[in-house]
Amino acid sequence: MLNDRLLVELDGEAAERRTGAGILIPSTAAMGKRLAWASVVAAGQHVRQVEVGDRVLFDPEDRAEVELSGKTYLLLREKDVHGVADPRAAGEGTGLYL
Repeated sequence: MLNDRLLVELDGEAAERRTGAGILIPSTAAMGKRLAWASVVAAGQHVRQVEVGDRVLFDPEDRAEVELSGKTYLLLREKDVHGVADPRAAGEGTGLYL
């Protein structure tokens, strides 16, 4: 990866969702603006706040898709990331740092 680019793999949960009442909402359903989660697979040399393996929150409308070895990945800029999940949070707070 070059500069401030991130290669991420979209979480499987982004495809379709289930409400608290058990209703299945397909990925094609039109909804308001909703952010998505993805795992960072590769990062450019100028990325400062995100590391490979981090789980990031981003706007799925601001993305470019690329296929490598039969798998689909997304290409983002570091500035397009809204938040990073903190796996070290042990139940305190939201588990996010922005």
